[in-house]
Amino acid sequence: MKILVVGGAGYIGSICTELLLDEGHTISVFDNLSEGHRRAVDGRANFFEGDLGDLNSITSALTASQPEAVMHFAASALVGESMENPSKYFRNNIGSGLNLLDAMVSTGVKRLVFSSTCAIFGPPERLPIDETLPQRPINPYGESKLAFEKILRWYGEIHGIDFVSLRYFNAAGASGNFGEEHRIETHLIPNVLKVALGQKAHVEIYGTDYDTPDGTCIRDYIHILDLSRAHILALTSPGGAFYNLGTGGGTSVREIIESCRKVTGREISVVEKPRRPGDPPRLIASSEKAQRELGWRPQFQNIDAIIESAWQWHQKFPNGYGD
Repeated sequence: MKILVVGGAGYIGSICTELLLDEGHTISVFDNLSEGHRRAVDGRANFFEGDLGDLNSITSALTASQPEAVMHFAASALVGESMENPSKYFRNNIGSGLNLLDAMVSTGVKRLVFSSTCAIFGPPERLPIDETLPQRPINPYGESKLAFEKILRWYGEIHGIDFVSLRYFNAAGASGNFGEEHRIETHLIPNVLKVALGQKAHVEIYGTDYDTPDGTCIRDYIHILDLSRAHILALTSPGGAFYNLGTGGGTSVREIIESCRKVTGREISVVEKPRRPGDPPRLIASSEKAQRELGWRPQFQNIDAIIESAWQWHQKFPNGYGD
């Protein structure tokens, strides 16, 4: 299949591109490199540097690559930043997303796999979070993703765009060649591993008095390879569907740090700080629907294995992509 991966120079997009190429698909990548890295684009893929904010740019890439499907990973994705600069999130995640959809309509591309988020639900009424829960986002990031999901429904009905939306929380781990490097790193695992690498003095724990077994927040971590396989399965599944992705379990902040100590064999200093506003004690997603309808089965249920893959990549590329 010919596929255009939008945001394919980013963390999830780059590894999904790698797996698609390994399976024999013909892949083109579209990215503006504002958050992604040119070196994260698999050398077997065609690369178009462009911005979704420019309708002509994405239309030209679709015309040149003639894909049968699009995977859409391009988005602003920092919850805290979205509370400070909501305009950026609505422009990038909704306005630029509309450019992609309009370009798909004009070039006749009918299939889209959308990288969404469980942040559309807000604080959940129950765990794990399944698709039936009410959608009440509490930040502009989650609101922007939910708005785009609603737009997808209408583009499906009016223009025949056949879409699948995948919602998840914490992608983690690495492949042999590609891993996690953000210009502003807010994710826990890479920040803990930076301490193990000697690049940071300590890791910070925000809140130790939550109603959890060890007092720290619990989150659902999915190996990036499992996540990528879910996106690939969605390429050929029935459209008009929304799926939550999770491992069915969760790992606390302290457990992540302890696992990193075990995997790396190094000391990791911790500084405890007060809670951050809006951090729920537990966030765990249900993947029962995805397992039932997509046939998705996460292979990496053990947090040590996820962290081991990330550690191997960070050791191999201690300075990341170096750009």
